[in-house]
Amino acid sequence: MIAEINWGELSAERFLSEYWQKKPLLIRNAFPDFEPCISADELAGLACEEDIESRLIETDPNNGDWSLEHGPFAEDRFASLGAKPWTLLVQAVDHWVPEVAPLMQAFDFIPSWRRDDLMISYASDGGGVGPHYDNYDVFLLQAEGVRRWEFGGLYGEDSPRRENTPVMILPEWHAEESFDLHPGDMLYLPPRVGHNGVGVGDGCMTWSIGFRAPSHAEILQGLSSHLNDSLSSDLRYEDPDLSIPDNPGEIDAQAIQRVRKALSQYLNDDALLANWLGRAMTDPKYPDLAGGDHDWTQAEVDEQSAEGATVYLSEGARLAFHRYSDDHLVLFADGQSHDLYAPAAITFACEICAQGQANLSPETELSALVTSLLNQGSVYLED
Repeated sequence: MIAEINWGELSAERFLSEYWQKKPLLIRNAFPDFEPCISADELAGLACEEDIESRLIETDPNNGDWSLEHGPFAEDRFASLGAKPWTLLVQAVDHWVPEVAPLMQAFDFIPSWRRDDLMISYASDGGGVGPHYDNYDVFLLQAEGVRRWEFGGLYGEDSPRRENTPVMILPEWHAEESFDLHPGDMLYLPPRVGHNGVGVGDGCMTWSIGFRAPSHAEILQGLSSHLNDSLSSDLRYEDPDLSIPDNPGEIDAQAIQRVRKALSQYLNDDALLANWLGRAMTDPKYPDLAGGDHDWTQAEVDEQSAEGATVYLSEGARLAFHRYSDDHLVLFADGQSHDLYAPAAITFACEICAQGQANLSPETELSALVTSLLNQGSVYLED
């Protein structure tokens, strides 16, 4: 069952029009009676796993010293922590804990291909990362205990930062607003808003649902790299309308127009842009961990279809689609694209993107698609 945000007098539509990427919003009791499906001990256990990204930050309130350790951690590491405030951060918990899926689906009013992951942080009394900013939208849901959030002001790469820290810690911090969040409360912060979260008492656990956006530099680099894989070296700058120049060293307005025309044929190609964006935004967060654990054949998939198996989206899989017409849809799954034309395959793609699961049917294009998705590790089957 999908969790639902308690908007109070607000709504998802009003949130998008008035707050999304515009200004912070505190939602009291956003998830009434919220009970986390993962405990602090289980979170610490994840941080001891080799494949799971985790960090431990300790701070000294007396002199401001700040230290960072990367996991995996030894099982006795947390028992050896002293009196200094500390916080543990575990990345991509949604990749490893399927029980968080209903909560993640509560944010489907934002395109799922914009979603990054669920990070969970646990802090001792006074523990936190320090004042900083992020280049992405984030919802900060208080799961256990109390965290005080200070926030305000816009920052960027030109803002002063504290030296000798691997993240953008702001040395000059003046909060504009401050709230104590209790279990079920949630704070939304747009990109680049400065913020600082501090545990109030022990047992503070916060769930951070982040939404990523490629930088303009990443868009240009990614698109050009995508184009380089397909363009012939025979395609060159052309000037058949060339006239004698007033000065042979001048790059004149006509030359600029020719370059613009050459570029615009790609920038105006919706199919090309959709193909790049779909692949780029569904690239797996951890490519080394991608792939299925069984080499499926289409015959095996057809057999599963006859037995009424259901297809489920794998934890951490990234799917999106682009519709060219009623009878042509491209499904993007973990960086791969699949052109679909059969109605059953198109329906399947829409359903699994919307619901995280879909039924199989004995249709050739659909079973070929599911076979490919299974071997990618993007989906799995259950009776």
